[in-house]
Amino acid sequence: MLRYESEGPRAVVTIDDPERHNPLSNEAMAGLADAVTRAAADQTIRVVIITGAGDKAFSAGGDLSGGFMDTPIGQHGERGALADLFRSLRRCPKPTIARVNGHALGGGFGVAAACDIVIAAEGALLGTPEIRVGLWPMMISAVLKPLVPQKALFEMMATGRRISADEAMRLGVVSRVVPAADLDRAVDETVEALLQYSSATLALGKSAFYAIEDMDLDTALDHLHIGLTATGTTEDAAEGIAAFVGKRDPDWKGR
Repeated sequence: MLRYESEGPRAVVTIDDPERHNPLSNEAMAGLADAVTRAAADQTIRVVIITGAGDKAFSAGGDLSGGFMDTPIGQHGERGALADLFRSLRRCPKPTIARVNGHALGGGFGVAAACDIVIAAEGALLGTPEIRVGLWPMMISAVLKPLVPQKALFEMMATGRRISADEAMRLGVVSRVVPAADLDRAVDETVEALLQYSSATLALGKSAFYAIEDMDLDTALDHLHIGLTATGTTEDAAEGIAAFVGKRDPDWKGR
């Protein structure tokens, strides 16, 4: 159902049910949340990648044939695993990358959008088809609403219309779109770019980036003012500045 692999400083979490387009059962969502938490706690891991097995789908969303909604009230708590996953991705101090190898629909669309960086293959379709089965994309609204303009998002949710990876990039959900043959190269390049820099600075920067999301300007500036000072107190900031002045490469310590 899920594969967790550590490859040097990267953790790769794969939703592994390609014949059924990598659906999200309650168990799979809980497993994804646990995998992100595991990677966050592993000091050897610096980047987390989430993807789907095969080349057809990142994830087709909730596993309706696997009991996802068999007992709406009884499984209420279990479906909260998706909310836990979104929280885990947001709170993970390491950059997260969605490797969108194919269609990302419903909850799968939400999982991709919840990652910090989203790299999608040309030909991938994204969307919220829940309306077609009498449901509404509830929890993923919290992830998509800050990213997608209101009118475009409501139309997508109310009609179930699927959008191309290019349109998703224009709407602000996808970071980059590349030919399918170049997907792994694009992900590798992004990982290598992230690994060039201080993990301590990336963690502080990610926290500050999302913390100011709903703040007014004055509150945000106050928060970021403190954040700049906090970043400046790290060993890596001192090393980075010394390396710049000395015209040499920095030796990051991650603290």
